[in-house]
Amino acid sequence: MHDNNNNMDELLKGLNEDQRKAVIFNDGPALVIAGAGSGKTRVLTYKIAYLLSKGLPPQSILALTFTNKAAKEMKERISKMVGSQAYRLWMGTFHSIFSRILRAEADRLGYPSDFTIYDSADSKNLLKSIIKEMALDDKTYRPGMVQARISNAKNALVTHAAYARSKELMEHDMACKVPMIREIYTRYQTRCYTAKAMDFDDLLMQTNILFRDFPEVLEKYRDFFKYILVDEYQDTNFSQHLIVQKLSEHHKRICVVGDDAQSIYSFRGANIDNILKFRTTYEGCKTFKLERNYRSTRNIVNAANSLIHKNTEQIKKTIYSEKEDGSKIKLVQLYSDYEEAHNVAAKIATSVVGNNEYEFSDFAILYRTNAQSRVLEEALRKSNLPYRIYGGLSFYQRKEIKDIISYFRLIVNHADEEAFKRIINYPARGIGDTTLNKVKAYAAANNLSLWETLSAVGNLTVNSGTANKLIAFRELILRFCEYSKNNPLEDVVDFVMKESGMVALLAQDSSVEGISKYENAKELAKGIVEFCEIKREEGVENITMADFLSEVALLTDQDDKSKENTNRITLMTVHSAKGLEFKNVFIVGLEEDLFPSQMSRDNLRAIEEERRLLYVAITRAEENCVLSCAKSRFRNGQSTICSPSRFLKDIDPNLIDFPVETKAEWVYHKPVGKPILSTENLTKLSKALVSAPSEATSLEGLDVGARVKHIRFGEGYIKGFEGEGGNTKAIVEFDNSGTKQLLLKFAKLTVI
Repeated sequence: MHDNNNNMDELLKGLNEDQRKAVIFNDGPALVIAGAGSGKTRVLTYKIAYLLSKGLPPQSILALTFTNKAAKEMKERISKMVGSQAYRLWMGTFHSIFSRILRAEADRLGYPSDFTIYDSADSKNLLKSIIKEMALDDKTYRPGMVQARISNAKNALVTHAAYARSKELMEHDMACKVPMIREIYTRYQTRCYTAKAMDFDDLLMQTNILFRDFPEVLEKYRDFFKYILVDEYQDTNFSQHLIVQKLSEHHKRICVVGDDAQSIYSFRGANIDNILKFRTTYEGCKTFKLERNYRSTRNIVNAANSLIHKNTEQIKKTIYSEKEDGSKIKLVQLYSDYEEAHNVAAKIATSVVGNNEYEFSDFAILYRTNAQSRVLEEALRKSNLPYRIYGGLSFYQRKEIKDIISYFRLIVNHADEEAFKRIINYPARGIGDTTLNKVKAYAAANNLSLWETLSAVGNLTVNSGTANKLIAFRELILRFCEYSKNNPLEDVVDFVMKESGMVALLAQDSSVEGISKYENAKELAKGIVEFCEIKREEGVENITMADFLSEVALLTDQDDKSKENTNRITLMTVHSAKGLEFKNVFIVGLEEDLFPSQMSRDNLRAIEEERRLLYVAITRAEENCVLSCAKSRFRNGQSTICSPSRFLKDIDPNLIDFPVETKAEWVYHKPVGKPILSTENLTKLSKALVSAPSEATSLEGLDVGARVKHIRFGEGYIKGFEGEGGNTKAIVEFDNSGTKQLLLKFAKLTVI
């Protein structure tokens, strides 16, 4: 630094008392528990600047982050405070820092210093090759599943040799009917070594091996790094925790920063115990709690506190805000996920377009699973509101959705070459690139479409086995065409998804990503059922696949146009939202088996992580937070009655703005711990909604001005009628879903 401690004293004035204490203590192990919005990055950057001001050389400070972006931003901030020496810090992600050390020491482990680093795709491709060479069924030994198992083993520091020796792992694999995992792991690791390559997990495992087998190397880096800082410590896995522990074992000059209440990545191997037990691991550890939230209003902070305090596994703290009280948390219950989505769209439209209170970019809509985005996207499009999907693709741009829709496109239009190329060998049916190139060449030479070439397979230079596969594909598509002529669209969709093999393929992958893809496919089917029901209620009789594809094509076009505008509503999963903030946050789908997830149902530790996930969601909001749930949600091809999430009763009811009390199904309960919904009334109402007659609506009481409810669109009033007899339509203005013209013989209306 510019040898001027006065500068540092001036800088420290920019910190609150708790932040300042955390920054200036550097005489031993320190745990900084940084609550949501408490200025964590500020503390880290000031701490490093403070160490530099005390004369510590920049290259002797090791600062580990979880993203390259975080490291880059912190370096830039520090350089503004202390000058260019900030760029000599060892600051970066675990993988980037330890790959640097491994390159310097590679020869000890039998690697060249310029070893290749395999990314996830490289690793998966190698596993696919090995599974094929071993003549194993890739439906049983799914590459994604095998990759996840090997990754988990490496992060637990189980080498391929240790895996092969473990009786417990062998028995587990036998029970899961995948006894060859150990052999695949061994071959995979041997092949990586032969190719002089390490995958991402190797970078951490090999660092641990380096430090274990070469004590002089460990000693060198212990002496080299005089001070160690770790950001987001609640997200570290066992392998990362052990590296840090080894490096800081002697001098114990280590500071870890994190928030146990925001530990939400166990599915990636993160171990919350690393932060919970830090004080036990490091004797004499000093704990600093950053409890002042600078982001949110008091009501939002207090509501989040009341929720997270229900967790048993936590470091106790009470986050507070010195901002105004602000609005209470709003709680809304809608008839269906369709009405829920339109309610969100209507509220944003009123706030931005109607009242000019906020920009579109001031709003975020958070959901538990990717599949929930479809109905939200469609509601926003229909209201002509601009949006973006953060950290992911728009629903109809996701690979699994485009694959299924390509089957629909080829059924409707055999000349659709892009659809043809996408699905001819997906799911795999033994028609590789070589065969496809021959089909393309013949089509071009004879001025035919790729589809027409399938009728001339005998003219292609392919063996009889390949010819039969091409003929079988053509027959499959023709069978779909025939089926679509004689069956309703919903059944056609179900038939195509099953018979094509897409459902079976997606159902095989039990990884987090695999489950998400399977849920998306089910959501597509649900969207088509919904599309058909709405069209029938509007009086359209013969609904075709082409009708649906036209709608999707228009939606996709709108997607592309919306990219031009940066002032957009943000849609994302709660996991993607960590670290971000918005003035207004809608958290949708707060129902049992959705949030908390069905997979966490019988596991207390998993339920506590789901509660932390909701805590993260609520604390993204600066000014307004709206929680919503639906009484019925379309799942597995039918409308399912939903129970409100157990987490809603964990929030202090004094901090919640309940719906108007005239609705009998909502009950304001005190004290905390009692359910805030009258379950008996809710169940009665939901049953009535779900069992509403689908073929006809009683005309009794259906007069102009009458209040009615609809299973999907919610409540509204009748503005008028049109037509007569079986073609009579009611024109209904719904509270959240807009005006609809519904054919009474199909409309599911009930007079309130």
